[in-house]
Amino acid sequence: MTMKKLHLTFLNQEGKKHKLIPKIASTELTAEEVEAAMNELATLDLFEKESVALYQAVDSAKYVETIETPLFNK
Repeated sequence: MTMKKLHLTFLNQEGKKHKLIPKIASTELTAEEVEAAMNELATLDLFEKESVALYQAVDSAKYVETIETPLFNK
């Protein structure tokens, strides 16, 4: 079984990278759709950690595929 997850990378207020991996995301989004959604999220200024604003600028996005090989299931 192959799983495909969307990995969104943003820069925080200090320019450090922070990854956001939505639990549910379509696997057929275009680059333009993802970038537009990321830009909207960056303008909301919702997240902060230790007084540093997170997700302030869009850095990158990618789909990451993993392959699971079940051995058994009881």
